[in-house]
Amino acid sequence: MSTQRLRNEDYHDYSSTDVSPEESPSEGLNNFSSQGSYQRFGESNSTTWFQTLIHLLKGNIGTGLLGLPLAVKNAGILMGPLSLLVIGLVAVHCMGILVKCAHHFCRRLNKPFVDYGDTVMYGLESSPSSWLRNHAHWGRRVVDFFLIVTQLGFCCVYFVFLADNFKQVIEAANGTTNNCHNNETVILTPTMDSRLYMLTFLPFLVLLVFVRNLRALSIFSLLANITMLVSLVMLYQFIVQNIPDPSDLPLVAPWKTYPLFFGTAIFAFEGIGMVLPLENKMKDPQKFPLILYVGMAIITALYISLGCLGYLQFGDRIQGSITLNLPSCWLYQSVKLLYSVGIFFTYALQFYVPAEIIIPFFVSRVPEHWELVVDLFVRTMLVCMTCILAILIPRLDLVISLVGSVSSSALALIIPPLLEITTYYSEGMSPLTIAKDALISILGFVGFVVGTYEALYELIQPSNAPIVINSTGAFV
Repeated sequence: MSTQRLRNEDYHDYSSTDVSPEESPSEGLNNFSSQGSYQRFGESNSTTWFQTLIHLLKGNIGTGLLGLPLAVKNAGILMGPLSLLVIGLVAVHCMGILVKCAHHFCRRLNKPFVDYGDTVMYGLESSPSSWLRNHAHWGRRVVDFFLIVTQLGFCCVYFVFLADNFKQVIEAANGTTNNCHNNETVILTPTMDSRLYMLTFLPFLVLLVFVRNLRALSIFSLLANITMLVSLVMLYQFIVQNIPDPSDLPLVAPWKTYPLFFGTAIFAFEGIGMVLPLENKMKDPQKFPLILYVGMAIITALYISLGCLGYLQFGDRIQGSITLNLPSCWLYQSVKLLYSVGIFFTYALQFYVPAEIIIPFFVSRVPEHWELVVDLFVRTMLVCMTCILAILIPRLDLVISLVGSVSSSALALIIPPLLEITTYYSEGMSPLTIAKDALISILGFVGFVVGTYEALYELIQPSNAPIVINSTGAFV
């Protein structure tokens, strides 16, 4: 399969989404109107506003949500929710910028659809700088690079998440009861290091990613969505009960831990790659801005509520995933297992994006009868690479913060404001808009640098915290 054919048929920036891959916006391009209107698909292949809202919600809710209580701890019980609100507002503003620029180039170039990478490339071609125009093709490559890093980073998070939760369930099996009201500490039966659990999952995930058909993957997407929804309902049902006195919790955490908060928060909000496919798929795309704002408002409220309630419920004992703090009774052990099942199947969906960017590069260089062998070999190597990286960085909180700081901040905060400047500067922009875009990009870059540094520093020289967050060790 050539790279050009891939661009035209399959890949359109799912980014961090769990959105079902059968919603690829590439279908039905022949129905595009020559006038370049936003409605580019036939009625039979379009989605209603409600379906689009559901896809937006499920595409932004993943493992990042479960790490937000620890993120709130790293920012403070007051600073945490305020910062989540600000990051949510900035993130949805950047999504709006991307949609606006994409519309601009669809009209200007009379194209049926432009994805994230195309939009950045065309934005650089519109730049007043001749150097940027001559190197515009690097815009797509930069977006592809950060998409690959982000998606494979999510896959690393999934390895750690699966190992942590299964390890805890197995080690607590002897002390697991039917009494969920007596939340006493369970003495865990040592089994094996969580790195060995990762290796145990490795062959099963390799077999899972051998499923290359998007329609088949949609079945796994549905199963993942159902199990994760049930788990979230049960999780909320527990954390709203008997919340301890929050007077001992700090309003503002030490500044040194705030960069870790930033990485986790932007990891959770990094769903910008899904907005163009969803907008392009709508039956009435003029309503998409309203759907985007309503959906992101619901998501932000969910993030803030779970982050705050989780931290209030567990305090300083909160771990990298809130599921690891649940009582050792069979009801809440099943929550861990259900969410883990959802994450297991979601791995294939997150893996699809980097695979469809990387694999054609290798397949196009071998004879046709070797294409399948090379395809499966590259898939196996990519899964093994995510497993090795997860083994090297087995702390769930640090993996999430590192991925968020390194790549999610670039896709969600740094690139979109710069894209707006390059797109509209030659057509005239107000100084206030330029200053706003520059400020967002600078703040995103500062978060990128400081968050990456703090995550790596904590990994190399972990602080002596009173609670062992490193999930590879035994729980106290």
